[in-house]
Amino acid sequence: MTSEHADDAREVQEPEASRIALTWSGEPGRQEELTHGMLLDRAERAATVLRRLGVRAGDRVAVHLPLVPESVIATLAIGRLDAIRTTLPVSLTVPELVARTHESSARVLITADAAFWDGAVRPVKALLDHALARSTASGATPDRTVLVVNRCSRPVSWKPGRDLWWHESLGLPATTH
Repeated sequence: MTSEHADDAREVQEPEASRIALTWSGEPGRQEELTHGMLLDRAERAATVLRRLGVRAGDRVAVHLPLVPESVIATLAIGRLDAIRTTLPVSLTVPELVARTHESSARVLITADAAFWDGAVRPVKALLDHALARSTASGATPDRTVLVVNRCSRPVSWKPGRDLWWHESLGLPATTH
C-alpha cells in the first residue's frame, strides 16, 4: 500500500518537475528558464556543496550576487540546511563590504565574477576580494571559502585554496552559465 502512495506522489511531482519555475531575463538579451526539477536539483547540489564546506544549521552564508538564478538557488540551498542567508548587495562599497562580511562571520561567501547592469560589465568579485583583503589586513577574519558564479566570462582574480567555481563545485557544465 505504501508503494502505491509513493507511485501516486511521483505521478503528481513529475508533471510539476517539467513546469517552468523561474524565468530570468538579463543583459544583453540573455534569458534563462529553469523548471521546478532543475531548480530543485541545483538547490540540492548547492546544499551538498555547502554542507561539504562545513555549513551547518544556524551558520551564515553571505550571498554577494546580482539578481541572477543562482541567487534563488543559493537561497533554497541555504534554507535546506537551516542556515542563514546574509545578503551583501552588489551596490555596496568596499568599506561597506568589509563591515558586512565582518558582522556576518560567514565562512562561505557566494559571489559572481562580474555582472551586466546599465549596459556595462561591472566587477563583483573584485570588490569582494578588496573587502576580504582589507579584513585580512586587520587580522579579524576566519578562513573563508568563496564560491564564484561565472556570469560574464571575464578574467577574474583567483586565490587558490579559497576560491572555487560554482559550476564546478555543483558538477554542472560551464556552458549552463
